Amino acid sequence: MSVDPGDSPPPGKGGKLTAAVAIRTATEQFSALIGRAPDTVSGVRATPDGGWSVLIDVLELERVPATTSVMATYRVDIDATGELYGCERLRRYTRGTTDM
Repeated sequence: MSVDPGDSPPPGKGGKLTAAVAIRTATEQFSALIGRAPDTVSGVRATPDGGWSVLIDVLELERVPATTSVMATYRVDIDATGELYGCERLRRYTRGTTDM
């Protein structure tokens, strides 16, 4: 893939991908890949290579009452250019469950 000199750097300060942009990018790509809309973002951290790892919670199985719905947390990894390079489900839980 060739780079056009007119291409702009990734959005953010000084061409770096900011946490806010990383979250937006990760949730958009996750939604397109998995076919489910993210419910919430529960974590974000920078990776040593300039990318980001974003934890996304999603509704996997809707039940009544809502507190018994099945949720899942996915880790979505994006590189320094904003491209998704990893996605995995870390856990499933019921919406009414709290961590100890």
